[in-house]
Amino acid sequence: MNPFELAMQSHAAVRDIAWQAAVLPFGATEPHNLHMPYGTDTFQVEQLARRACAVAWERGGRVVMLPAVPFGVNTNHLKIPGGLACSLTPTTLLAILSDLVESLSLQGIKKLVLLNGHGGNELKPLTRQLHHRTDVFLCVCDWYRMAADLYPMIFDRLGEHADEVETSLGLAYFPDLIKMELADEGAARPTRFEAINRGWVSITRPWHLVSVNTGLGDPRGATAEKGQRLMELLSLRLGSFLAELALAEQDEQFPF
Repeated sequence: MNPFELAMQSHAAVRDIAWQAAVLPFGATEPHNLHMPYGTDTFQVEQLARRACAVAWERGGRVVMLPAVPFGVNTNHLKIPGGLACSLTPTTLLAILSDLVESLSLQGIKKLVLLNGHGGNELKPLTRQLHHRTDVFLCVCDWYRMAADLYPMIFDRLGEHADEVETSLGLAYFPDLIKMELADEGAARPTRFEAINRGWVSITRPWHLVSVNTGLGDPRGATAEKGQRLMELLSLRLGSFLAELALAEQDEQFPF
C-alpha cells in the first residue's frame, strides 16, 4: 500500500504527516478507437502519478496523490455515433479545481501539481484564473508534452489518440482491457483548409468527423515493452520534479 495515495489510506495513517505538496491527476472518460477502454486517459495518468510520487517519496518529498478526476472536457465528442462521452465544460472543471485548491489551502498544503492526461483539458488558463485568488502555488504537467522528445526514441509511428503510444501503455499496465484484434489504423480526415491541416490555425475538432472510430494514429506497432520504457522515463522526470518542489522553501521569491 502506497503511503502517499490518499484514497488508499486511513485517517490514522495520514493525520500526522506534514504534506509538502499535492498531485491532482486529471483524466477523461471517452472512446479510444475500438480496442481501448473508455478509462484509458484516467488509467494512464493514475499510473504515472503513482510511480512519480513513489520516486519523490523515496527522495524525502512528502507528496500526496489525490484521487483522479475521471471526467474531462469532451464537448466535441458528443456526436460520435453510439459513443458515450462523459463531458464537463471548462467552467465546471474550473469550479472543481477552485474548490479543491481552497480545501488544500485550508489544510496548509500550498503547492499543487495538476497532472493532466487528456488533451481536451486545457488547465493552464484555469491556473491563471486562480493565480491572484489563492496562496497555493499551481503548476500544470501535460504528461504527453513532457514525453515529446522521448517518442522518436521509442515509437515507430506517432499519432495522437489511441495510437502506438497510448496502446503501448495500455498493453503494459492494463492489458486485459486491450483488444488489439479490433484496432483500426486510426486514419485522420483532413479539413478543407490547408491552414488548419498544417497547424497554423486551430479549431475544436468535431470528433465524429475527424476520425472513423475515434482513433488518430496507427496502434499496430504497440508493445508492452515500449509502454514500460516510456513510463519509467516519465516517472523519473516527474518524480524528480515532485521531490524538488516538495522540499523547496516557499519564500517571497518562490519559485524563482
